Amino acid sequence: MFSITVRDHLMVAHSFRGEVFGPAQRLHGATFIVDATFRRAELDADNIVVDIGLATQELGALVSELNYRNLDDEPDFAGINTSTEFLAKVIADRLADRVRAGALGEGARGLAGITVTLHESHVAWASYERGL
Repeated sequence: MFSITVRDHLMVAHSFRGEVFGPAQRLHGATFIVDATFRRAELDADNIVVDIGLATQELGALVSELNYRNLDDEPDFAGINTSTEFLAKVIADRLADRVRAGALGEGARGLAGITVTLHESHVAWASYERGL
């Protein structure tokens, strides 16, 4: 399986509901390094997994929709604990939508899957992997 990964970062505010979250139940900030990995079994006609420039551009556009927002105020996240794992899935699903819409080029239609990893720190991260 071939893969390429592009990276961006995301800064949000949010709070959690539930005793398991301790002091994170209060409003707090989070900064994530966002890695999006695109996979396919065979390279496309240009001998690439996906156009790195388009992948970087689309990840950046997607991240900018969430960046510097209080997720507690966003209608898409009303009543949801926006955990690192949950946000990784949201970003992966939105990237998949962009692939299906052709935003990453025709060659991207041959992708097998996407994995999004959100790094909370240098010692903790969460990922979500999905097929296409």
